[in-house]
Amino acid sequence: MTDHYASLGVPRTATAAEIKQAFRKLASQHHPDKGGDTAKFQQIQAAYDTLGDAAKRAAYDNPAPQFSGFPGGAQFNSMHDIFSMFGQGGFGQRPQRNHVRMSLWVTLRDVAQGGRRPVSISTGQGQSTVEIEIPLGLNDNDSIQYAGLAPGGQDLVITFRIQPDSVWQRSALNLATEQTVSIWHLILGGDHVITSITGESLTVTIPVNTQPGTVLRLRSQGLRDQQGRRGDMHVKLAARIPQPVPPELIAAIQQYR
Repeated sequence: MTDHYASLGVPRTATAAEIKQAFRKLASQHHPDKGGDTAKFQQIQAAYDTLGDAAKRAAYDNPAPQFSGFPGGAQFNSMHDIFSMFGQGGFGQRPQRNHVRMSLWVTLRDVAQGGRRPVSISTGQGQSTVEIEIPLGLNDNDSIQYAGLAPGGQDLVITFRIQPDSVWQRSALNLATEQTVSIWHLILGGDHVITSITGESLTVTIPVNTQPGTVLRLRSQGLRDQQGRRGDMHVKLAARIPQPVPPELIAAIQQYR
């Protein structure tokens, strides 16, 4: 079993705050968008998913006892698992059909636009490729069941993991980003074009005398879900001073001040 504490480089006595701090440092260091190793980043993310949740951490630190001695070397975490081997009704019944389960990392753009995507499935019979539909508006750790899509007609259950995005932050169906514009644009106002998470060009109007740090809201430009609901986009404005500033303009500003 993977040592999640070692993955984050913290002792087993680490506090929740220390675990969170270690995760943020390592995630920033190994993020694929910054040239990091994807496998290492996924290992760090999996460790934090477990240790960052109090209930999951307690279960990880105190695993349930396993029962062995069954044909094929099967191991079980509870008596419920033992009876499940023989069907819900107990001994003498045929076992239920198993699902093929897997995890799949997707981007926030995948969540925004959905669409079809090929995935590779590894089973005891080898590897096969199937095409799945990615639902709109997925949340991290959502599990979707695709009936009969796995080898042998079994159901395929995919748990989706969403990679952090370097430009966009998500809150439910809302998206937020920061845009840097010139200080003159904030003073004089005007239109500013931004590129949405799906690559569309959107125009936002900056009012005259806008302060740095102002957040502009674009209604219904966030993520969509399967029910047709759509969130908003929030654009925070940061200021940039163009270089060089003409001496006469500096003189005028000094006189005004």
